[in-house]
Amino acid sequence: MLIRSWDRGDEAEWRAWLAEGRDFGLLAANGLPGQGPVLVPTHFLLDVERGEILLHLAAPNPLFAAVRADPEVTLAVTDDYAFAPGHWRGEPGTPTSYYASVQFVCTAEIVEDAAGKAAILNRQLAHFQPETPDTRVAPGEAPFGPLLSGLRGLRLTVRTVRAKFKYDNKKGAAEQRAVADRLAERDRGLDAAARTQLLRRNARRTG
Repeated sequence: MLIRSWDRGDEAEWRAWLAEGRDFGLLAANGLPGQGPVLVPTHFLLDVERGEILLHLAAPNPLFAAVRADPEVTLAVTDDYAFAPGHWRGEPGTPTSYYASVQFVCTAEIVEDAAGKAAILNRQLAHFQPETPDTRVAPGEAPFGPLLSGLRGLRLTVRTVRAKFKYDNKKGAAEQRAVADRLAERDRGLDAAARTQLLRRNARRTG
């Protein structure tokens, strides 16, 4: 992902953006020889303080074979995107895409023991299903313990974070606000979300 200096997001920015509820992404691993990359849409649990990401997948998922061959993976989260027509953006009238994307470059470890898988699931349940605090997964115990053999856990150690917030920060502040007005007028798809990010970044630069 190309990141220009004016599009780069700092740690505080991407952490706040993800904390708004963005915990679903696309996990990519290098495919086996002669195959393309393996891409898996998945929920995940980010632990910023520990520098790790936790998730689980069904045991037959082809991603595991790819990780065993090469543990280097990337998890990408992309949202708040919109197409900006060229005539919105002044001269020379070049269209562009607005979007926010955070990519985690990681080393993956497959978790296969029952206790390790249960620990990952319990942390995920606490995050995604806090309304049922008594729901627990324990190896060998019903109802979930017997199902552990059908899945594998993944622990991703984060090595690099790449964050991009592409909302015309290279343009003048007034031009940004004019595009924000256009997004409000069009108001389809994720225009409102893109407009929120554009105005937020505009406010950051103008103080």
